[in-house]
Amino acid sequence: MSLLISTWIKFFFLFAPFFVLSMFLALTRGESSASRRQVANKAIIASVAISIVLLFFGGSLFAVLGITLDSFRIGSGILLFMSALSLVRDGTRNHAVGMPSEERDDISVVPLAVPTIIGPATIGTILVYGAELQGWDLFIGLCGLLLALGTLVLILYSGSLIEKILGRTGLNVLSKITGLILAAMAAQIFMSGVMGFLHPVVN
Repeated sequence: MSLLISTWIKFFFLFAPFFVLSMFLALTRGESSASRRQVANKAIIASVAISIVLLFFGGSLFAVLGITLDSFRIGSGILLFMSALSLVRDGTRNHAVGMPSEERDDISVVPLAVPTIIGPATIGTILVYGAELQGWDLFIGLCGLLLALGTLVLILYSGSLIEKILGRTGLNVLSKITGLILAAMAAQIFMSGVMGFLHPVVN
């Protein structure tokens, strides 16, 4: 149960829900509640499909490319830290600047699912978690991921209400707090990779 809760919380903050909500509100401004729900559903379904593929085939991808898990931990840790720093500094992820002004026929998959929910740093982190978790733990990790995305879609459903209560400033503050938590996660992933490299030397 503790693993389920911890992975749920980690994935929840990894998806930067309050930043996603800000983007969602900007991208669907002026649309009806039904239309917004349809966009949210499609975005979450796309995110679930992408996340499952990354979670289950991360280890195989490392083997094919000849990349060690520790190398990917360091790389994804750096990417995640850059994303977290952007959230803390500007309230937005660094790869998503300017996207609300883009005009698209269907914004649910691009840019909402990718790269707003599933960005470069998120992809790297999910791959690392998928390679780290084995057996029953991997199934629990999947449940935690699905719970996080389920929580995210509930937040998107309640987007208009949350915006009224918190305002744009409140959402921006929550995005910055999310960035601080992601920075701590990034540091932990990065140091795990470094210690993995140093372990044979120390021993």
